[in-house]
Amino acid sequence: MRVLGIDPGLTRCGFGVVDGSVGRNPALVAVDVVRTDTTLEVAQRLLRLETAFEHWVTEHQPDVIAVERVFSQHNVQTVMGTAQAAGVAMLVAARHQLPVALHTPSEVKAAITGSGRADKAQVGAMVTRILRLETTPKPADAADALALAICHLWRGAASDRITRAADGAARLASRQRAAYAQARKQTSQADGTRRTHA
Repeated sequence: MRVLGIDPGLTRCGFGVVDGSVGRNPALVAVDVVRTDTTLEVAQRLLRLETAFEHWVTEHQPDVIAVERVFSQHNVQTVMGTAQAAGVAMLVAARHQLPVALHTPSEVKAAITGSGRADKAQVGAMVTRILRLETTPKPADAADALALAICHLWRGAASDRITRAADGAARLASRQRAAYAQARKQTSQADGTRRTHA
């Protein structure tokens, strides 16, 4: 499975792509941070991000996009920019018919370090170790994007398999109900025909 992790932000947006599966060490595919000029109008900055999202999706062909779930902070302006960037990422994913997984920062930290209260330095160090990198990706937004992708590989992939299995069972049950209803209808029609001839 290939996951594109996105650490959304209006000024700096982290991108990280990893390949892997549950039970196997993930491998780094690509990582970077896209910056937007703070002197531009918000609409122009979002357009710059949309162009970057499109490029990453078409260039790396991910199976799923993992985005950090926006949570309440004291700085409302920062939350607004993060939410807007996350919204653009989800829009691009929908355009390409890609599933989107949202993970909270504490979920990501717990998946990567074992503690939901880990700081950015600890997350960066563990990402470096997990991906067997020589240096920690900088700035922190890059490491955070990779952490999101790894988190989804380890947590989301298992959930995806459970969901697919449940969907398959539901489809099978639906087909069986339809076959049973059809068989009852045919039996009823045959009984009616026999009574008519009698």
